[in-house]
Formats: sequence, structure tokens, C-alpha cells
Amino acid sequence: MTHTYRTTADYGTIDGRRGGWKERASHYALLPLRLFLGVTFIYAGIDKLTDSQFMAASGQGSVGDLMRSVRDTSAVPALVDLALKNPEGFGYAIALGELAVGIGTLVGLLARLAALGGALISLSLWLTVSWQTEPYYYGNDLAYLMAWLPLVLAGASFLSLDALLADRRRRMP
Repeated sequence: MTHTYRTTADYGTIDGRRGGWKERASHYALLPLRLFLGVTFIYAGIDKLTDSQFMAASGQGSVGDLMRSVRDTSAVPALVDLALKNPEGFGYAIALGELAVGIGTLVGLLARLAALGGALISLSLWLTVSWQTEPYYYGNDLAYLMAWLPLVLAGASFLSLDALLADRRRRMP
């Protein structure tokens, strides 16, 4: 018969259950990813909204010129053509989408939906803007797409408004 001895440092509680450091670490595992993606997308949205050059149909640094420059090298030129019908509207849609996704992810409100939005933004940017990047791993949109997927699957069950609301619903008679 073998006996396992644990010190008190090996134990903690998670949701009222006892667990070791591995359980505690897995409980916090997605929090750094959530914080990084939330802050990054908020920053990206604000950066676009406050850049008058970006929000223009044409001119150096404009969303219109960016879309025209990637049109022939994108995986889905029809998506670029759609953006070119109203470049300013597309710029605002991307910026406001990034802002909403970032806030939802950071505070954990409708976190799976926010993560899905982030994944779709990253996918659309990968298929259009960074598709021609070679080698493919130099483009960051694909990495962002992959980073969103764990949050799409797991949501924000810790330190989030979703968790707070779920806890309230459980406590209601």
C-alpha cells in the first residue's frame, strides 16, 4: 500500500472544491489570453476611430487604399470588393466591431459571442489583408484567429460578467 503525503500548499479551493496547483493553474489558464485579446482589440478599435487618415476612402494610410492594394492578392476578392463599395463604412464597422469584441472579451460579457466576433474579424483580415504574407506565419491575423478559438469554445467562466450573471441565476429561486 502506498501513501501520498501532501502539504497544505498543495491544496486550494476552486468553486468550493479542493484542488492542487494544477487545478488552480488550469482555472486561470485562459485569463491572460482574454486580457491580451481584449486590450489589443480595444486599442485597435480606438486607434482606427481616432485616425482620420485611416477612415478615408482614399489617400495614404486610408482603409480605401489598403483595400485597393490587397484586392488582387486576397483569397476572397469579393470580400474586398464589398469593402470598397463604402470604405469609410467598412472602416467604421471594423473599428466598432473590434471595440465591441475587445470590451466583451475583457469584461467577459457574452464572451463566447465576443470571441466569435473576434475570430470572424481575424478570419476576414487574414483572407484579405494578410493573405499574401509569405511565409504565412509572418502574418498576425492567422495567429489571432487561432488565439480566439479557445475562448469561443470555453467562454469566460472566471472573473467575468458572464460568471457573475450565471451565479446570480443559480441563486434565484
